[in-house]
Amino acid sequence: MTILIPYASLQATPWKNGGGSTTEIAISPPGAGLDSFDWRISLATIAASGPFSVFEGIDRTLALVDGPGVTLDIEGDGRFVLGEDEPVLEFAGEAQVLATVGAQPTTDFNVMTRRARCSHQLGKRSLSGMSGFATRADLTILFLAEGESLEVSSDDQRIGMVRYDAMLFDGDATWTLEAGQATIFIVDIYFHED
Repeated sequence: MTILIPYASLQATPWKNGGGSTTEIAISPPGAGLDSFDWRISLATIAASGPFSVFEGIDRTLALVDGPGVTLDIEGDGRFVLGEDEPVLEFAGEAQVLATVGAQPTTDFNVMTRRARCSHQLGKRSLSGMSGFATRADLTILFLAEGESLEVSSDDQRIGMVRYDAMLFDGDATWTLEAGQATIFIVDIYFHED
């Protein structure tokens, strides 16, 4: 099954501390709360410095999408700058994290998986023209991080995407991607056997 998630259909939720907002792209199981999801994909805009929420038992990956970036002080790991030089960062959800932003807000792609149930990998790919794309995990999410449009096609489907749209792929499939110039994030989610 393939599902297009148009960014235009999503709503941003302001943070309780007023420091930013999160737009949830997808969550499983559908309708799960922040304490009961197996996996969650979102886009967060950080506008002010402050602590991250703590998520026990969760593995997190952040990837810079827009803006100058953010400095993260991660308990037990040290200080990291999520920016052009280091655009992807992985850390444990239970760690205390303090984010420091400059004068401009930063927008980050956020992947979270409950480590007792599943794991994830995030890849980044630049596109120009046509290229092949094959899913390889239990569930794959493709996110258009940069670029005005992307066309995703198979033998029987042709789907157009615009910036910040996402697609969920369930099962093995081979697709053709076509874009003038684009950057995509590919999230592979693997479920643990019971």
